[in-house]
Amino acid sequence: MTTIFWMLVGLLILAALLIVLPPIWRSREIAAADQDQRNIVIARQRLVELQEQLQTGTLTQAQYEEQRAELEVALSDDLDIPTQAKASGTKGRWMVFVLVLLVPLTALTLYAGLGSYASLNQTSDNSAMPGPEDINRMVAGLAARMKSNPNDAQGWLMLGRSYKYLQQYPEAADAFAQAYRLLGDQAEVLLSYADALAMANDGRLSGKPAELVFKALALEPNNMTGLWLGGMAKAEAGDAAGAVQLWRKLEALLPPDSEARQEIQTLMANVENRRPEEQPTEAASPGIDVEVSLAPELRTKISPEQTVFIYAQALSGPKMPLAIVRKQVSDLPLTVNLNDSMAMMPEMKLSRFDQVKLIARISKSGNATQQPGDLIGVIDSVAQADHTRNIIVIDSEVK
Repeated sequence: MTTIFWMLVGLLILAALLIVLPPIWRSREIAAADQDQRNIVIARQRLVELQEQLQTGTLTQAQYEEQRAELEVALSDDLDIPTQAKASGTKGRWMVFVLVLLVPLTALTLYAGLGSYASLNQTSDNSAMPGPEDINRMVAGLAARMKSNPNDAQGWLMLGRSYKYLQQYPEAADAFAQAYRLLGDQAEVLLSYADALAMANDGRLSGKPAELVFKALALEPNNMTGLWLGGMAKAEAGDAAGAVQLWRKLEALLPPDSEARQEIQTLMANVENRRPEEQPTEAASPGIDVEVSLAPELRTKISPEQTVFIYAQALSGPKMPLAIVRKQVSDLPLTVNLNDSMAMMPEMKLSRFDQVKLIARISKSGNATQQPGDLIGVIDSVAQADHTRNIIVIDSEVK
């Protein structure tokens, strides 16, 4: 790093000298004839101007003759001045040697007084992303500001999104409700409000969330978030045909070969291929027992209030949890039972899959989406028919 730095310094000084020195080094001779010719050209131009002024009536004949005589006298005086314009070929070249020494010396002196090479090696600590505590403090500050300024609609939207990021869904729903009060029926506001209400109700869209979603779709029929949530609401209500209709519309709007489009296609296939006789009976599935603990060597990397997600996923297709439980690190070790009552939507219940993946993850940000730095434990495949307790040890870090 030191070698590169000084190479750059040298190149910059060299560039500065290449700009400054050539004009000084080159010798110039200004011939006397050149000066005379310029004076004659100027006089001729002035004479043309006088003639034009005479023709337009700006000058009288007498004024014209007087100014022409003055011009001739001035030109005669200029041509009689002896010139010393021929410069020596070496005059001023002494400045070259001065600048060659002065420019680097001045640059290095200023750098020594004002610069710091150590600043090039500073760590990224100053630009580090804010941690969970910083985010919580900023959100609390925004919430306090909104109490004193309750008519700031954009502030309520920002607060709602912040609470949603922190997975504080009841608070997010309250904030979006305030934004809805101020902004009225705007699709994005309606959908944000609906989503927060649903998440505060364990992911269920029935009732007011569904009402808000379909009101948003009436305003913007091609809103992709609205189509997704509308399909979920239809599926939750048992209207498979209605869900597929909305998702097909969404599928046409998504980029070809995108992961989102593939998930939509899988969901539609699951809904369309399910026959009425395949509907689950009232006899509830016993579910899957999961015991979760934390590896001792990772205890120093977490705090008691951080969120623990324990969930089951299908081995292929959408990554939406088939059943999910949310706890805190302070609850560990613990045992939970994942079952159909924890499904995100009726068409994606745990009992419909013979083999599932089990995951326990500590989210440092509180976000349901897996992020680098989260701690995780996984059982890659568990058979529904196997009713033994499944033990997950959270023992690795997401990279």
